[in-house]
Amino acid sequence: MILSVSRRTDIPNYYSQWFYNRIKEGFVYVRNPMNTHQVSRIEITPDVVDCIVFWTKNPEPMMERLEELSAYHYYFQFTLTGYGRDMEPGIPHKREKMIPVFQALSDRIGKEKVIWRYDPIIFSQRYTPAYHLKAFEQIAMALKGFTEKCVISFVDEYAKNRKNMELLGAYEMDRYQLPEFAKKISRIAKRNGMDTGSCAESIDLSECGIKHNCCIDKELIEKIIGGRIKAGKDRNQRAECGCMESVEIGAYHTCKNGCKYCYANSSAENVARNCSKYDPTSPILCGAIAENDRITQRRVRSLTEE
Repeated sequence: MILSVSRRTDIPNYYSQWFYNRIKEGFVYVRNPMNTHQVSRIEITPDVVDCIVFWTKNPEPMMERLEELSAYHYYFQFTLTGYGRDMEPGIPHKREKMIPVFQALSDRIGKEKVIWRYDPIIFSQRYTPAYHLKAFEQIAMALKGFTEKCVISFVDEYAKNRKNMELLGAYEMDRYQLPEFAKKISRIAKRNGMDTGSCAESIDLSECGIKHNCCIDKELIEKIIGGRIKAGKDRNQRAECGCMESVEIGAYHTCKNGCKYCYANSSAENVARNCSKYDPTSPILCGAIAENDRITQRRVRSLTEE
């Protein structure tokens, strides 16, 4: 299986100790977000995990212990944007802190295993198209030689982030202007040795030099593991998403990054309440098993073709 760590929260940044404990013990409990008393017990030993995909805005807390993952294949989706603390209050200074962390991770594990995400792109009075192009170019120049791929997306509005989008004064770019903006992004990336892909976008940007991207990427995983993978599209994701099937081990409403555009947190109060339950020795993230929880063993297997 492919292990997703995690679309729902920033495990590398805030819960790396918990994750390493789960790796050591070889299993994890995951609560069903649609049925909170339904819990899956999932084996995560090297014989069934073909690759781990990490999603993070700051992997530094887990970098000193990467040798503990020597039996696993993995790569990172590393989000690095031009937003300030007004948009991403929990993220350290990009130029002083996060770009050096990105560079260090790339040097450690290889540039093909660190994907740069500049997403989501939000347009507002402060974060204009010109602002994004300038910020994107500055970051791209700093990451030249440290990654091979950049992924972009334009913000999607959900019920959970609609109020914040209104408070930020976010607006959608005209669909006739968007391709020209996308072309400029693609050209900047290409000048700095990167291909560009889009994440779960309905609009076709291929003429702009931007391909529909698969964040959990079969082709990349096969390159990393040196073998073939037999897996289908992830049916749990949006129709526009091209990711292959994976097993998610994170929990919603537990990310302390505090990003204003986030759809994975319902409220700061809910996040604080859940985070107060964090125990790095627990088999389940930010919680404990209750008497009325029903635990079932999830059947998992390697997807590698013999």
